[in-house]
Amino acid sequence: MNSSKAEKFDVIIIGAGQAGKPLAIYLAEAGWKVAIIEREHLGGSCVNYGCTPTKMLLASAQLAFQARRADDYGVKIGKVSVDFQAVMKRKNEAILSSREGIEDRLGEFDKIDLIRGEASFLGKRSIAVTQESGKILNLTAKRIVIDTGTSPRVPTIEGLEGTPYLTSKTALDLDELPKHLLIIGGGYIGLEFAQMFLRFGSKVTIVESDKQILGKEDKDVAEKMREILEEEGIGVYLNAKIEKVAKENGGVKLSIQSADETIDLVGSHLLVAVGTTPNTKALKPDAAGIKTDKQGSIKVDEYLETAQKGVFAVGDVKGGPEFTHISYDDHRILLERFLEKKKRSIKKRPVPYTVFTDPQLGRIGMSEKEAKKQKIKVKIAKMPMDQVARANETEHIKGFMKVLIDAGNDQILGAAILGMEGGEIMAMLQIAMMGKLRYQKLRDGVFAHPTLAESLNNLFKEVK
Repeated sequence: MNSSKAEKFDVIIIGAGQAGKPLAIYLAEAGWKVAIIEREHLGGSCVNYGCTPTKMLLASAQLAFQARRADDYGVKIGKVSVDFQAVMKRKNEAILSSREGIEDRLGEFDKIDLIRGEASFLGKRSIAVTQESGKILNLTAKRIVIDTGTSPRVPTIEGLEGTPYLTSKTALDLDELPKHLLIIGGGYIGLEFAQMFLRFGSKVTIVESDKQILGKEDKDVAEKMREILEEEGIGVYLNAKIEKVAKENGGVKLSIQSADETIDLVGSHLLVAVGTTPNTKALKPDAAGIKTDKQGSIKVDEYLETAQKGVFAVGDVKGGPEFTHISYDDHRILLERFLEKKKRSIKKRPVPYTVFTDPQLGRIGMSEKEAKKQKIKVKIAKMPMDQVARANETEHIKGFMKVLIDAGNDQILGAAILGMEGGEIMAMLQIAMMGKLRYQKLRDGVFAHPTLAESLNNLFKEVK
């Protein structure tokens, strides 16, 4: 590629994440000349420090937990120990395999140029890529797609800058198990890491500034989750203001203000899990007339187009919701637009998600507090998991199912399933929502016994 003259492409994709990668492949199959630029690892957050690695680690932690419960099932297996380095090796091998698989797949297409380096805008349709060697490549295209994702956000806390700390990325590079892990943040990521490390053998303490963990969820869901985590041995401080952070005997000391008293928490490691920040600074979006919000997220319209015509943003970089399945759907929206001239809006797109704690929290649609805020009249079906036959038989009875129903037409508006395989049960309810089924159809449906699906019969008998 000639660095002195801009090379022309049909589309330039900045970032090889869960939207950028498939978009490049399908457009290349359609005959488009594609440049896909990646500054770090192929696959985005999902493959490298999100879904794949964390869920693999959670699976190992879950197995250790279940093994320790073997006596409850009448099974004798002796003392259970975790080889943390072997656990991390398994995770690392899976990440490497995924990266190599993506690179091999992209390499199958003559129409795709995979370019390694840092991309930045020079103008409306032009990109400069600074490579590791210092060489700068100039590219131009009629269409540009931004898929640069996010990085863990680091808050401003006194003493944090001079204290070693972990993020959701660097925690995956640990080669030793923390003796006592302090976690700042009681959101989805913080909770998954908390339970995972507890089950590996760490002591774990969560510090949350809000009045509840899982701040976006209904109060009853958040309180039940906290109860479950505390019963397992995780310490949780709510309404906790962090005063300062400091080094302490090779570890870290976290000074917090909670319940009108100052508490010093001392741990071996500190994990900061307070959200993300978009990867847009190096991109220089202003040079292309692309607008960002206060956090730096790329502003898009309901069709994923930025303020600059012909430039689009997909995935996490455009702000929430930050989920792999949303990123993947973003690429389908652009495919339809580019290849079929169809414009599909993201406005009414469903946003299902699952928190992979044990038990899982599967969520779809409206929460109860959202319904109240919008003054929507609802009926609620709620049932504890200890009334589910399958849960009892397998001794996974923690949590409850909660479904919101439109009082006017009896259709499902949303659900929170905090229980065994909560994400899978949630997906069943999502399908019912897609089909606009009235809840009575599920209440009266014939499902195989004893499955989790069968619990919907009894759940919808509890509509109030």
